[in-house]
Amino acid sequence: MEKVRIDKWLWSVRIFKSRSLATRMCKAGKIRLGEDKVKASQMIAVDDHIKVSKNGYEFTFRVIKLLDKRVGAPIAVTAYEDLTPESELRKYDDWFVGKASPETREKGTGRPTKKQRRTIDQFKRDFYFSD
Repeated sequence: MEKVRIDKWLWSVRIFKSRSLATRMCKAGKIRLGEDKVKASQMIAVDDHIKVSKNGYEFTFRVIKLLDKRVGAPIAVTAYEDLTPESELRKYDDWFVGKASPETREKGTGRPTKKQRRTIDQFKRDFYFSD
């Protein structure tokens, strides 16, 4: 195997939870091969550098091994080298740490239902990671 589709590789090494999500991110322009935005059908090879914009972070990976089937996490991490700078991974630490008060609910309302929790989680995602 000399080349593999980028969406398939991103899914197989567990950078994205599903292949359709990896495809959607390619279409949205969140995946770059070198400095160029790529389509989901773009073929990649060993030693390619991939940049992934995900949850407000800009991850950088170097392809070490080509995989076209999803594998376990211990095997997946051997297929790429994470070149993301430490400063990129820590860029939100100063903003989050010690700034927010703990979340509270009105006394007597109990735990949120499943639907309420999903709504709260969606609100947090939209608020913190709107890119």
